[in-house]
Amino acid sequence: MLDPRAAKLLAQAYRPGAPRMHELSVAQARHAFRKLIAVYGPAPEPVAAVLDVPMPRPTAAGGVLFARLYLPRAASEQHRLPVLLWLHGGGWTLGDVDAYDSLCREIANTSGAAVFSVDYRLAPEHPFPAAVEDACFALDWLAANGADIGVDPARIALGGDSAGGNLATVAAIAARDAGWPHVRMQCLVYPALDQNSVRPSHKAFGDGFMLDETVVRWFQQHYLPAVSEREDWRASPLNAAFLGGLPPTLLVLAQCDPLSDDGLAYAEALMNAGVGVERIEVSGMIHGFLTLGKAFPQAGETVRQISVALAKALI
Repeated sequence: MLDPRAAKLLAQAYRPGAPRMHELSVAQARHAFRKLIAVYGPAPEPVAAVLDVPMPRPTAAGGVLFARLYLPRAASEQHRLPVLLWLHGGGWTLGDVDAYDSLCREIANTSGAAVFSVDYRLAPEHPFPAAVEDACFALDWLAANGADIGVDPARIALGGDSAGGNLATVAAIAARDAGWPHVRMQCLVYPALDQNSVRPSHKAFGDGFMLDETVVRWFQQHYLPAVSEREDWRASPLNAAFLGGLPPTLLVLAQCDPLSDDGLAYAEALMNAGVGVERIEVSGMIHGFLTLGKAFPQAGETVRQISVALAKALI
């Protein structure tokens, strides 16, 4: 059953005359996404330090990639911290590290781990697979250079929400295939896992629950302009040939989310491949709730549960 707070927010979002996201320009949609999180997200918490980190690479490969490093309040200069590499949501088209600043601060303080939030390239300016390349590059860079910024490259978790959850698990699969052993955990929050899914939750929650199917198609048109790309496992990780050997996985799902059945299918596929899965299903919640802590107390409780799992895996 839809939570009354979610119903109230949805009534505001779908009020008569309010434009749907797919009716906006990309610039307008980006502004609306930032405004939504600014209005309904929690106030930013103080942390020990925040550092913008440039990751240079050849211009032909995208130039300098930036990330923002958050050190928790309890950080000690004498010890290298475990780190969560975080990839933000927004349909590969919206969002940035600024929009996710409060969430990353909260996760850092609550878990005791550093958070490394990556400002990957967005579509339509940079369509698939640019965001995948950035996620994998950031992981490789962190493994090679983490010690220089005070984190432990042997204790890395990968995480993200929605499109960022997609990128996190794709980077985990790529790291496994490269024989890189240091990803201790993946934390996937209502991840996008199957671009052609027709599972029941898409019909049940595909209109009027924030992530409309028309919005999903709008994101796909920008990020995956060639329809054939939607079958690529890097766009649809449920299509990956083999899921064994991935790190233990925390999967956070919202009950009233079109992507929820895809998440359940991925959890089953991971467990069938021998991967340990912990599942958190948040009753009454809609897609995107984690960044809207001012509206939903469930967001703070879910951050706490994520942080407990991170601490168990990393610290």
